[in-house]
Amino acid sequence: MGLTSNKVLVLAVTLAVLLFVGTVLLWPRLARRGWRAVSGRIGLLFATQLTVFASVALASNQEFGFYASWADLFGQEKEQGLVVDHGAGGASGDPLQVISAQRVSVQGGARKEVGGQIQKVDIVGPSTHIATHAYVYLPPEYFQPQYRTHTFPAAVVLTGYPGTAEALITGLQYPQRAHDLAKSGKMQPMILVMMRPTVAPPRDTECVDVPGGPQTESFFAKDLPGTITSHYRVGKRPGSWGVIGDSTGGYCALKLAMHHPDVYAAGAGLSPYYKAPIDPTTGDLFRKNKDLQNRADLMWCVNHLPASDTSLLVSSSRVGENNYKATQKFIQQVQTKKPTRISSIILDSGGHNYNTWRREIPAALQWLSERLSDR
Repeated sequence: MGLTSNKVLVLAVTLAVLLFVGTVLLWPRLARRGWRAVSGRIGLLFATQLTVFASVALASNQEFGFYASWADLFGQEKEQGLVVDHGAGGASGDPLQVISAQRVSVQGGARKEVGGQIQKVDIVGPSTHIATHAYVYLPPEYFQPQYRTHTFPAAVVLTGYPGTAEALITGLQYPQRAHDLAKSGKMQPMILVMMRPTVAPPRDTECVDVPGGPQTESFFAKDLPGTITSHYRVGKRPGSWGVIGDSTGGYCALKLAMHHPDVYAAGAGLSPYYKAPIDPTTGDLFRKNKDLQNRADLMWCVNHLPASDTSLLVSSSRVGENNYKATQKFIQQVQTKKPTRISSIILDSGGHNYNTWRREIPAALQWLSERLSDR
């Protein structure tokens, strides 16, 4: 059974309940002196607390998507990390391979003409040789006969770090929300490319072109849009692409839109930060390259680089988010830098978590849709 399986969670909760009941029932018999009674009390208390902790941890992992598998949890995937070079287009010569397809959890979702479809794909960047997987949501209109020659806008959807791409579907429910918003006429049908920014796991590259390392920014700015556009019916004119993400993904979304306005017409950062951190998860991202380090500081970019012709959206909360003051400062600075346009979602309260982002995603998707072209 997988780490994120409901069966594992139910098993852990059941064991915790049984041990709790067993402790209550057996405690009178163990309330005696002697090493056996004392050992029994210690064992029951330890086992009960362990199963309760495991239940909470498993539920939290399902909600926030910290780890995708047991191997991921125990660090067994570390040796698989960093950049995988499969040549210009992988073994098949195609930089994108569809691995599987699944229905969207909406009413009538068994039919793709009604619910759309989510395709799991493997992508190999032709120029960066970064290999990663993603989930591509195709709206119902993509499969309807009257739209057979129609092109659609596309948005890259990014998780935080470490994050899992699956959590964008199960936790934040991007496909379901996009489907419902389009069905109600609040946004146009849009293709979503859902993935995590950690394309060289386990390293957190912060969407930076690391000197001598993964060229992550180039992957998102060039390889990914080009590969998706060549495989799916995405609009080819400037203005067809947007990007949205939370936390690390939010920082990446803003940076990609600011650095590459010719690719991304809009970038939405939910609970973003504004400067790439340097810590054990990132390693040395800049190799003492001050120019590269400055470009990874969005406040510095606003004040020292020419303003980008793009639209930005930021979100925060007055109570519960650590980025509130930085977000207010960022908004004030961008407002003076035309032609860059800035919008915001500011909640009265909300933490750095899925519950907060679920409250912001519908408005953010509508905002994104209004700024993208389907041609």
